[in-house]
Amino acid sequence: MHETLVILAVLVLTVGAGLSLAAITAGWIAPGAGRAKVLRPRVWGYGTLVAMAGIGTYLFVGPLQGPDMGHFPVAMGGMAVFFVGLYVQRRAFRPATKTSS
Repeated sequence: MHETLVILAVLVLTVGAGLSLAAITAGWIAPGAGRAKVLRPRVWGYGTLVAMAGIGTYLFVGPLQGPDMGHFPVAMGGMAVFFVGLYVQRRAFRPATKTSS
């Protein structure tokens, strides 16, 4: 069962990273219900890439590593990075603000 979970995690992380790179480089977001809400696809892509890095760190250092609690702070750091990525994704729903100069 462990091998199946690892394969599924790698698959999800790879698809997420691929979609984020498509958003960063081409400004393309996969079709779906939330696509129209994203006003800045490149920002959404950066947020997704950061979130994938964070959740990947959490998964492979934490739950998929085993019962060893020695890497707990690193796993929680990965979860914090994941939440930062979600925050950046959320910022992509808002229009860009212009600064006065």
